[in-house]
Amino acid sequence: MHTVTSHPQKLPVVVAVDRGREHLTIVDFGVAEAARRGASLAIVHVWPNRYSGSAQIRNPLPTEADSRHLLDLAARRALHQAPRLPVTTELLSGRASAVLAERSATAELLVVGHRDEARTHPSWGSTATYLAHQSVCPLLVHRGTAPQRGPVVLLASGHRQSTSTVVCAYEEAARYGSHLVALHVSFAALDPEASTSGGDHVIGHAQADRHLAEVLAGWAWTYPDVVVDRLITQEFEVTYTLQRAALRSRLLVAGMGRTGRFAELVYGSLGTSAMRGAVCPVLLVPPGWRALSAGEKASTAASGAGE
Repeated sequence: MHTVTSHPQKLPVVVAVDRGREHLTIVDFGVAEAARRGASLAIVHVWPNRYSGSAQIRNPLPTEADSRHLLDLAARRALHQAPRLPVTTELLSGRASAVLAERSATAELLVVGHRDEARTHPSWGSTATYLAHQSVCPLLVHRGTAPQRGPVVLLASGHRQSTSTVVCAYEEAARYGSHLVALHVSFAALDPEASTSGGDHVIGHAQADRHLAEVLAGWAWTYPDVVVDRLITQEFEVTYTLQRAALRSRLLVAGMGRTGRFAELVYGSLGTSAMRGAVCPVLLVPPGWRALSAGEKASTAASGAGE
């Protein structure tokens, strides 16, 4: 294991690398996130030490030595980018999605690529899709580019229980020095005849905007430098709106939701053939997320074991 001094009281940013062509780009992305958050970096690779599938494979499976070499290259890359950043590597084994979900329980942030193999394909791979529902910590999905400008876009559910997602969006906007666009999607069915008259639509839009303002209220005092724009859209417009946001923003933030509907909405909208260009990263926040220190995690685990 390649280890530099760690910070035991702060959870690390965990970046998962595979043997894809862009794994070093993922490492660079993870380095930048760890540095911005003042956290250490843990680079992990899940080694499929046995193959259980029935299909024939063209290339031989990587050996343990191959996997350790991959981690060593990733660690060298990270230290080249940020020589003072505390970096560790971990070689894990098993099914990647399940292993990474378990590892996310002791991470401040989990960084993955959107595809298991061919990252040029627009749809999300099985690992990213699984983690979009099962990650314990916020999941940052890299889409092949990290724009240096543009707003942070928050896909807001409008529920007061979504406080953790709202806070994460404000924090990201503050870190980037960007303004925040809060996008609220109305899932109520819209009667086309009513929309042509304009009356019900205008009233519903005003109510949704007022409700969104209430959800965001109070955070302006905590993040006074973050400028917020509110945007209301209907369900039938959401795919188009999210695609435009992904192409013009530096980060898209959404809650995973207790039912997983918002996560499905995000990777469904951004996994179409129209999304082959430069697409911003996506940050998915689990319900009720609060970043715990390593000490708090240990205390929580100990108290749970004693019950």
